[in-house]
Order: sequence, then C-alpha cells, then structure tokens
Amino acid sequence: MVQRAIIHLDMDCFYAAIEVRDKPSLAGKPVAVGGARDRRGVLTTCNYEARKYGIRSAMPTFKALQRCPHLIVMPTRFEVYRRESARIREILNRFTPLVEPLSLDEAFLDVSAHDGDPEALAYLIRQLIFQQTQLTASAGIAPNKMLAKIASDINKPNGQFTIREEEIGAFMRELPVRKLWGIGAKSAEKFAKLGISTCGDFQKHSRIELYEWFGKFGLELYSLCRGIDRREVEPYRERKSLSNERTFTVDLTSIPQCEARIPDLFEELVGDLKKADGEDRVKAIFVKIRFADFTRTTVERAGLPIKLESFLTLLREGLGRKALGVRLLGLGVRFRDETSSSASQMELW
Repeated sequence: MVQRAIIHLDMDCFYAAIEVRDKPSLAGKPVAVGGARDRRGVLTTCNYEARKYGIRSAMPTFKALQRCPHLIVMPTRFEVYRRESARIREILNRFTPLVEPLSLDEAFLDVSAHDGDPEALAYLIRQLIFQQTQLTASAGIAPNKMLAKIASDINKPNGQFTIREEEIGAFMRELPVRKLWGIGAKSAEKFAKLGISTCGDFQKHSRIELYEWFGKFGLELYSLCRGIDRREVEPYRERKSLSNERTFTVDLTSIPQCEARIPDLFEELVGDLKKADGEDRVKAIFVKIRFADFTRTTVERAGLPIKLESFLTLLREGLGRKALGVRLLGLGVRFRDETSSSASQMELW
C-alpha cells in the first residue's frame, strides 16, 4: 500500500504580496488590501510588516489605521489575483492531477503516487512559483490534509515543514488546541477553563464526554486531536460541490462585519467556478456559518442566480437563526449529477 503524501501549499500574504511586487516602492512598508477607509471597510489581508502592529485579516479598516496610521491600504484587484492564481495552479498540475484548490492562494496536492520525495517536490514547486511570479509560498507535507495544513504554518513565510507518519503521536500530544481546524481564540479560552490547552489534554477525554460538551463537533475533535483525517484530495472534476470558507481569529459580531467578508469569498468562488468550467452545472448555491458555540448552519437554495446579492440574502437568513458571534463563513455551489458528461470533462484534463 502506497503511503499517503499530501502537500498543503499556501501563498504568503498573497494579495498584499502581489501589490508589493507590482509597486516596489511599497517594499518594507506595512501594506493591507481591502475596504476603503471612508466606508465600513474590512481588510482582506495584510503583509508581515503590518502584522507587527497587531493588524490582521477581517479587521475593520478604521481600527487597523488606529493601530498603524501609516498603513497603506490598497484596493482589491481580483482580476490580477485570479490571473496569478491560474499561473500557480498550472505549475501544481505538472506534478499531479490530484490538486484541490481551497481558494485563490492555497491548495492541497496528493503526491502519493509521484516518484519524487515529497519534501523535494514541495521545495521544487515553491522554487518554480517564485521563478515565474516572484511570489513566495509556504508548504506543509504530511500523511493527511489536516496535518499538512497545520505544517504549512510552522515555517512561514517562505518555508516548509514535514510531519512523518511515525511522528504524528508525539506531534499531536504537544500541539496547542488553537492549531486545530475550526478553533479560534475564544474557543481556546473556553477549552482552557476545562483544563484543555493541548491536543494531548483532549485525548484524555472520551467521545461521550466531548459530545456532551460540544455536540457533533466534539466527535470531530476526538479524531482531529489524534491527527486523524480521512478526507481525500478532491480535484474539481470529482466534486459534487465547490466551496470556500474563512475561519476568523476573532469572532465577527455584527451583520455588517459578516457582509463585508462576502465579496472576497464570492470573487474567489466565481474564479474557481470558471476554472472548473462548472457554471452550467450548478443546481444550487449555499452559505455556511459556524457560530461561536461551534454550531453550524447552512442556507441553501436552488434556482438563485450566481450573484453577490444572492449570497448576501442567504447570509442574512442564516445569521437570523442565532444571536451569536460568527467564527467561520463559507460560500459554495452544488453541481447536478451528470455522469453522461464525464467524457467531455475528461478532455479538459
């Protein structure tokens, strides 16, 4: 049996890095991309110089400017970001057909069947991306998607990290719960009150206990804290749906804050949908929300046009279901099952 090897590739401050590359006078300065300062703007991303001031994505622009008055806020240029993303994905597809884009700036690759060493492949991919785009990327290499994603954050920016099969047990025992998928700062505080600060602490509790505390998410946590993730890398052509999502380091606490995050997600989704050549196969659209108490809700409708206002309408309906902060938002589409079209789809690959 071939041992699984998954690479998670994450572009470093993608939007902000493109702005600095295209305008060299910005180099070394705190730069953010997102909402204008004269509206209820929210930052999409920022570079590492800006992060030194405590600035982060999803932060209201006016708050960011209070922390760093000389912050340079650039407007989004999604056509440029999509073009650069397409160049990067062309590189990824040279190494494996099993590429699952998560957004314009990150993707999973299953290189289990590749002859090359996964660590060397990740390094080569990063070098090719830099040569062709002058943008840096970080990578994580591991036996599954969750661990690969965690690993890609360890040596950021412009680095990589590997978690081997035999290292998973020790790695997970010491891993802070904050690093698990779906866990934010406020959630980590709640866990700390229960005496849980590492995944090793989680492992001391049974499935029943975790379910009693956190509902269905507790069952997920039971596996996640042990480094177990059985999800496969899903290329576009195999998907029944296409979606993207964002988990926020600080909960969104108002409808305007949530609404301000939708345009970026919408632009990414539309770009991914065009690359998947799937616009004609869409049967429904949906919005995913994870609230501060870990509960989730999905609002889905068939027949709505793939427009920004359609997703905003679904968002407002979902937010009306609970008066809680929001820690995750996602947009997506579901495809019709068209097995008869498989032959024509194969020609695209």
